[in-house]
Amino acid sequence: MKQPILIVGGGPAGLAAAHALGRVGQPSVLVDKADRLGGAPILSGYAKLVPSGEWARDAIGGMVQRVVQDKLVEVHTGTTVKSFAGGPGAFTAELSDGATVRAGAAILATGFTHFDSLNKPEWGFGTFPDVVTTTQVEQMISSGKGVRCPSDGRKPQRVAILLCVGSRDRQIGREWCSKICCTVSANMAMEIREELPDCHVYIYYMDIRTFGLYETKYYWRSQEEFKVKYIKARIAEVTSDGHKLIVKGEDTLVKRPVTIPFDMVVHAIGMDPNVDNKTIAETFGVALEQHGYLGRGNTYGNMGETSRPGVFVAGAATGPETIDDSIGQGHAAAMQALGIVGPSRASA
Repeated sequence: MKQPILIVGGGPAGLAAAHALGRVGQPSVLVDKADRLGGAPILSGYAKLVPSGEWARDAIGGMVQRVVQDKLVEVHTGTTVKSFAGGPGAFTAELSDGATVRAGAAILATGFTHFDSLNKPEWGFGTFPDVVTTTQVEQMISSGKGVRCPSDGRKPQRVAILLCVGSRDRQIGREWCSKICCTVSANMAMEIREELPDCHVYIYYMDIRTFGLYETKYYWRSQEEFKVKYIKARIAEVTSDGHKLIVKGEDTLVKRPVTIPFDMVVHAIGMDPNVDNKTIAETFGVALEQHGYLGRGNTYGNMGETSRPGVFVAGAATGPETIDDSIGQGHAAAMQALGIVGPSRASA
């Protein structure tokens, strides 16, 4: 019986790692604290993914099915790792469901936590029902019911998307860029305009970071084809006049105040470290980086290594990451872990 590799986290990175190992005949044990696999795209009800345009339930759901049907993958949902001891080639993990796993290596693919907009109260979330998050709008779209104002179910005629909520904000301890929010917001703006062609959509931004090849497909296309309006601004507050939401701020290009009424305001929420990262780091004996994500070693040495030999990390556990890159890192971590258990033992 081949010694399995322990994978913690059943989102895109963990699913990719399990599949990669199965393809070369290497067994793995996949553990996830949620009651089902899929990570944020499934658990949070994402709609169409960037950049493929595939529905999350199909794309990530397909990854889940592939892993669940793989006889070389032992899945434990609703389960956490209580203890982890030993060294490369001879680790022992005690699971919360009572199982004991003896593994040659471990891969931490424990993902991230969405920023809680209650930590940005001046922008109206938790005070006004029609101030929502990008995740909530994703759920509206994926449900098939369409984008509606939560307060009364009406179709919004004017929507504002506020970027960098919980990102690049030293005042609330989030100095990092969450990497995907600009592109996701541009995509969401186009989806709203496609469903509601009479709705005016505004994106308020500090800077636009539709990195790489996303600039043409999302930033320019959203403006030129879908007529999404971009306002470079610093937002002061989101209030209400009793009928409309009022976004107040300063247009930083022309240096003048802007006050515009909206039916719905959307917070483009950033990516926080997994709320369990301190516990995860203590359990697995790995270091955290300065912002609270799992620390990653020298990428030019062993991709995905942590501070503990034999324990690897992939995806948004290490910081804000795209789904596609998380999948790639999951594959890379699987190959690094495979080197620990030994190529002779991993051969089919």
